[in-house]
Amino acid sequence: MVEDKRYGLTFANQISYMSSLLKDLYSPAFYDRLSNSFVHTIEGFDKRKFKRLLLNEDFESMELKERMKFTARCMHAFMPQTFGPASIKTLFAIVDRWRKHEFPRGGLEHMFLPDYVETFGLNNYDNSVRALEYITQYVSCEFAVRPFLLRYYQPMLAQMVRWSTHESEAVRRLASEGSRPRLPWALRVPALVEDPAVLLPILENLKNDPSETVRRSVANSLNDIAKDHPDLVITLARKWQGINPQVDAVIKHGSRTLLKKGHTGILAHYGLESQHIELTALEVLTPVVKIGNSLRFRFNVINNGKAAQPVRIEYGIYYLKANGTLARKVFKISERLFQQGEAVTVERSQSFKLITTRTFYPGAHQLSVIVNGAEKAIAGFTLRK
Repeated sequence: MVEDKRYGLTFANQISYMSSLLKDLYSPAFYDRLSNSFVHTIEGFDKRKFKRLLLNEDFESMELKERMKFTARCMHAFMPQTFGPASIKTLFAIVDRWRKHEFPRGGLEHMFLPDYVETFGLNNYDNSVRALEYITQYVSCEFAVRPFLLRYYQPMLAQMVRWSTHESEAVRRLASEGSRPRLPWALRVPALVEDPAVLLPILENLKNDPSETVRRSVANSLNDIAKDHPDLVITLARKWQGINPQVDAVIKHGSRTLLKKGHTGILAHYGLESQHIELTALEVLTPVVKIGNSLRFRFNVINNGKAAQPVRIEYGIYYLKANGTLARKVFKISERLFQQGEAVTVERSQSFKLITTRTFYPGAHQLSVIVNGAEKAIAGFTLRK
């Protein structure tokens, strides 16, 4: 998911895929630049002491998140010990200095600043809200806002509704992304999972936002909601359909999990009926696949109905798990209108190259082809070392 590095949409994936490499963003060279900025922004800052605190004997063994939090704690040694207006003034000065001098664009390594607010400002709601609103316009505060939702649920939700009308797209995105019920890698807020209807004012305000980044965040929130409350998402899909192509795209992307699961309500919403769509000649071209290589397969699809029909074609891989069971993951191939009698041959491949997010287990696997939510055919193949 590569979407918008400035506003943090890739942070969760970066952490997931490359944590062991990204921790080196917190390097001596980075801390040199950081110290140079702090000299100008933190009263009484001692550059040598800061680096001694940071680069201790345990630093090298710290992973990305540990280094991020450790940086915030070391900075705190030079900040006002009670989080308040003086802290806010300094944090604003830090961001302004970074923009103009050392770090014109915020990156993953600057996530320690929102973490500072989360760690040291949790008992001071008003000043922390001011800080989050300002900092998120430089580096995303979507994770830092979660503890405030837990502790100050109603006022924080009301604040996020206000943020959804903010002039800055980064702040508007914080309203939608920070309130996602199942935000990856973030602190869980059970109340948002249990009753996502409280998010509707935010989503309504942002569904037609001029920023694609914000609209995609709305879609991600819808997709989270769909995992626990599919009927709510389907109701919104019906309500929002046809407002304009951008909102239609939000609905579609927000319904992706329901579509992959073949939920009957969302299939009906998009007219994806499978009765007259025939799949034939599924053939596994590589019945034995070596880990590191690719599965190749092909099949035919034909519209036998008496009218044109939207057709969504997907395939599922039933991966063998450590306990010997199979778990399906669905991949989309295409979705378009098939004319009456139209037939196509589809050939695809699926990589089994080693990746950090999945362990491959040698043995019997399965491939399925899914048309308009209906699993039309299944074939087996063997994965070997």
